[in-house]
Amino acid sequence: MLTSYYLGIMGMTFIDFKKTLLDAEITLPKFSKLIKVSEKNIQAYKKKGEVPNTIAVIVTCFANMHKKGIDYREIIDSLELQAKVKKGAGFAKKPKC
Repeated sequence: MLTSYYLGIMGMTFIDFKKTLLDAEITLPKFSKLIKVSEKNIQAYKKKGEVPNTIAVIVTCFANMHKKGIDYREIIDSLELQAKVKKGAGFAKKPKC
């Protein structure tokens, strides 16, 4: 599967991202949970038409590892990644004095 994003002509399209998820045999919700990035954030790339390079690299590696029989899920789980938490966003209640 040698498409334009491998050649550096353009980024990975969201459609190619979804196809590569299928190659990795992982759903978008499970992918986002595995890499600790909100599904909502990843879905936002659909409007932009392409995914960031880091997401493209991750999903491509997962697909290639799966093709070679390597359990990428176990490897990623062993990293014990933590989800990023927004700080200072929204309308937080002020503590009462």
